[in-house]
Amino acid sequence: MSTTVWYFAYGSNLQTATLCGRRGIEVVRALPVRVPGWRLVFDKPRLLASTSSVANIVPEDSAAVIGVAFEIPADDHAHVELTEGVAIGNYRRVEVGVEPLTTLGSAHDRTSTRAAAGAAGADAAPATALSLASERRAPGLRPSRRYMGLVLGGAIEQGLPEDWIAFLRGIETCEESEAERALRPMLDALFKRR
Repeated sequence: MSTTVWYFAYGSNLQTATLCGRRGIEVVRALPVRVPGWRLVFDKPRLLASTSSVANIVPEDSAAVIGVAFEIPADDHAHVELTEGVAIGNYRRVEVGVEPLTTLGSAHDRTSTRAAAGAAGADAAPATALSLASERRAPGLRPSRRYMGLVLGGAIEQGLPEDWIAFLRGIETCEESEAERALRPMLDALFKRR
């Protein structure tokens, strides 16, 4: 097997149809995790036809983001970064500390236990993962209803905690623009791993 890395997803890449289908990424393992010291926001303008926003994480000591750490081949991670626009400054790579979720407590106060996520060695949970963050923010933008459907669907599919799903359901949305709808088939073709 090729070298793998851990990638922390918190937006539409939570959904298998997006990460594996649309982007063509191979997932080796997936672990629901908490990332302390970061806050999830939905004010990052899209790269093209930006009338709505997408998910982003921003540093905030008292906050935490719930998502999934995916173990993926290193070349697949390079493809994720390519399709997210890292090379052109749309996002930047960040390394975040991750804590596997346990079965106790709410999403915001869960504690981590590496033992619960697997034994030492190849099955151990990671201590860190690579993720994406951006300084490109537009507080007046909202995510489209379609985009939030992908995020929410992925969170449910991945078994994220109910209180986190309730938080996501509470995000105010807008309608997707005609320009965004028109660009989607072209972007889907570009994003798909050959």
